[in-house]
Amino acid sequence: MNKRIYSVITGAGNYIPTKQIKNEDFLTNEFYESNGEKITKSNHEITQKFHEITTIAERRYITDDLMTSDLAYFAAVEAIKSANIDKEELDYIIVANNFGDTKPDNRASDHVPSLASKVKHKLEIHNPNTIAYDLTFGCPGWLQGVIQADYYIKSGDAKKILVIGAEVLSRISDPHDRDCMLYADGAGAVVLEAKESDTPVGILAHKTRSDTFSHAGLLHMGKSFNPEFENKDDLFLKMNGRRLYQYALDTVPPSIKACLDKAEISITDVDKVLIHQANGKMDDAILKRLYGLYDIHEIPEGVMPMTIATLGNTSVATLPTLYDLIIKDKLDGHQIKKDDVLIFASVGAGMNINAVVYKVD
Repeated sequence: MNKRIYSVITGAGNYIPTKQIKNEDFLTNEFYESNGEKITKSNHEITQKFHEITTIAERRYITDDLMTSDLAYFAAVEAIKSANIDKEELDYIIVANNFGDTKPDNRASDHVPSLASKVKHKLEIHNPNTIAYDLTFGCPGWLQGVIQADYYIKSGDAKKILVIGAEVLSRISDPHDRDCMLYADGAGAVVLEAKESDTPVGILAHKTRSDTFSHAGLLHMGKSFNPEFENKDDLFLKMNGRRLYQYALDTVPPSIKACLDKAEISITDVDKVLIHQANGKMDDAILKRLYGLYDIHEIPEGVMPMTIATLGNTSVATLPTLYDLIIKDKLDGHQIKKDDVLIFASVGAGMNINAVVYKVD
């Protein structure tokens, strides 16, 4: 069999912030409906219902001395070390994010220079041929960066690429919106390298879709739900949760199946489903529907590792952090071994969906 070039992950890293925020920490918040009316339910009832729906009990926030580019850098250092490569040999640094750098006292997004440029600067890489750029694609941004890296590698344009997902959602979430309890901060990164092989390995297939005609506004930026909020021009991340939930259930499972079909692999051959975690119950429902497409009603135990209960929704950082925790034996009950078949999948603002079928080298 003729050898082909494949994209394989050779190193990974993450940064999980040190500041733990539990659901009880929201008991003093004043919550409002989207129409500006104050919610009459007690915060104890609100947080209890939130936990039932999302499975989130706590999340991590960064400290005031850090910004998103710092988190991205910390994860990058770990990934480069893990891959045991010379950082000067990197062909690309791709940083998926949606809000750039934000400060604790200023929510304005700082995208100049790009986070990727800041990370390259912090890494002290001198090579001008290490191309650094940002990618904004909602929560699926990191996985889309991996897909772009695969194109570069298979075209012969690159041999080593660093793909980072970093986000600080705590600074753009409205403290008067119940959805603020979903969001968290973090960063994850991987190094992808070209590998010549006569058997399929690494990225076997990928699939992306964008549904903007009817769904572009499901996630958007808007003003605080509190009509008396002090800075009336501040914008926060807003979500149409019910419509987004239904959209995800309707579109994510068939998108994953389309990717598996492209790779000529059945769900029965998949060892782990690594999915973006925005809502624990939603992911359970997505998994059930995915297996249902194959007329399978008994889902294998442990096939979908979860971190959302303790880490919350970290957007683009979810998947690389999850992967790194598993391969370094830091997620109880889960392991990834050679020849395992993984599915990476994500859904988010856009609305965008993507999936990657990956065989562990």
